[in-house]
Amino acid sequence: MTVVGKDTILTNHFGVTYHHCNGALMSVPSTAEPSGSGRGAHSLRTAHFAVVAALGGFLFGYDTAVINGAVTAIQNEFQIGAVVTGLAVATALIGSALGAWSAGTLADRYGRLITMRTAAVLFLLSAIGSALPFTVWDFTFWRFVGGVAVGMASVIAPAYIAEISPAANRGRLGSLQQLAIVLGIAISQVVNWVIADYAGGAGESVLGLDAWQWMLAVEAFPAVLYGLLAFTIPESPRYLVARGRVDSAREVLSTTEGGDVDGRLAEIQHSVANDHRPRVRDLRTRRTGLLPIVWVGIVLSALQQFVGINVIFYYSSALWQSVGIDESDSLLLSLSTQIFNIVGTVLALILLDRVGRRPLLMIGSAGMAVMLAVATYAFSHAGTVNGEPNLADPYGPMALIAAHVFVFFFAISWGPVVWVLLGEMFPNRFRAPALAVAAAAQWLGNFAITASFPPLSEINLSMTYLGYTAFAAVSVWFVFKWVPETKGRTLEDMDRTTLTRAS
Repeated sequence: MTVVGKDTILTNHFGVTYHHCNGALMSVPSTAEPSGSGRGAHSLRTAHFAVVAALGGFLFGYDTAVINGAVTAIQNEFQIGAVVTGLAVATALIGSALGAWSAGTLADRYGRLITMRTAAVLFLLSAIGSALPFTVWDFTFWRFVGGVAVGMASVIAPAYIAEISPAANRGRLGSLQQLAIVLGIAISQVVNWVIADYAGGAGESVLGLDAWQWMLAVEAFPAVLYGLLAFTIPESPRYLVARGRVDSAREVLSTTEGGDVDGRLAEIQHSVANDHRPRVRDLRTRRTGLLPIVWVGIVLSALQQFVGINVIFYYSSALWQSVGIDESDSLLLSLSTQIFNIVGTVLALILLDRVGRRPLLMIGSAGMAVMLAVATYAFSHAGTVNGEPNLADPYGPMALIAAHVFVFFFAISWGPVVWVLLGEMFPNRFRAPALAVAAAAQWLGNFAITASFPPLSEINLSMTYLGYTAFAAVSVWFVFKWVPETKGRTLEDMDRTTLTRAS
């Protein structure tokens, strides 16, 4: 069937649609659903289930961003150089790719709830292990474990929310995942700042542990909460039907939707019986290796990372310290950028179906290019005072403003819009594998930028930012030339257009 706009359909391992917003996947079921009552007790119970699932998104955001406040202290603790530092931080992203790739199979085989609980255990182990490392290498291993949990959460949470949500509330409930991610990022920066401020620095000791260790250990609390609350919610009705547990599925549907439960149950049974699982081989073509529309998705995903957004999320504290701002102020600045991120994300959710995908992307690209150029100019004037790096007025405030506005432009455009597009522009017959390939490109691009920033910034910080500026400028041309507008278009219409172009 077809659903327009934010209720776009994407068939994956779960038979549901999902798209990614600034790191979040949001999804909808692949079959038409009546809205049911969508009110009163049904709405409250469904909201409870969705909030519990969205805790995985909160941990996603927290885990990926908490490293920001600890990077410099970890580097000093283990006496490691820029290359090893970059690898220690970025290895989590390889784990994320593995977790995302395996989540569908695990959820189909063992259930959505088992997958959530497994992710919660991995988050807990990562928090404890990375907070109590013996060497940088076991620290890196535990960050990898946390990355696997991030990847699993990025898939299972939105898929579950979609499968238990009535159509009338699906968009609002699905957006909880994205909101949870940006809140997780913001809260991690609050925790970093409070702990470092109390201890007098990320490398200072508090109750027998360094402050940076407490920053990482705090994640254990939401991880335990996530795991415990995952025992308070029901299994997805779609999974129950697939396993032949029809009576259990009927009970869940009665709880979440009410109304014509038997009709909904019949629709899910029909969908499960007719699921088609496309494969990566469906994407191939002799002339270009992959279908042109798949290349568009890959380049979109790569450009989303190559503008350097995760340099801000992972390294902004170390960045500001490298140009003369003290540690406490740098952590506070990292927190303030997340306010811009939250505001931009909320605006994007409001504007996406009103303005369209291409206009938002082009506005965001132009804004990011200008702000990155300003930051490049400011960093080119970094000097030293008494042997310490310094970014004097007016270049210090110039760089700070540019970084904050850059995050805002990303948050209203390339963060959420890229993954909305990827969920809409691929034809039904190979949407799932095409999105998997594009997602892999996103994780690999993230890894490349995250691992390369420390050594490149040591060579020349200004030239590093000039590279990000160039990618932002190229993204304007790429969107104008190659990216289709999907606003208000049915998936069948996109199928016909895409296949005509591909031929």
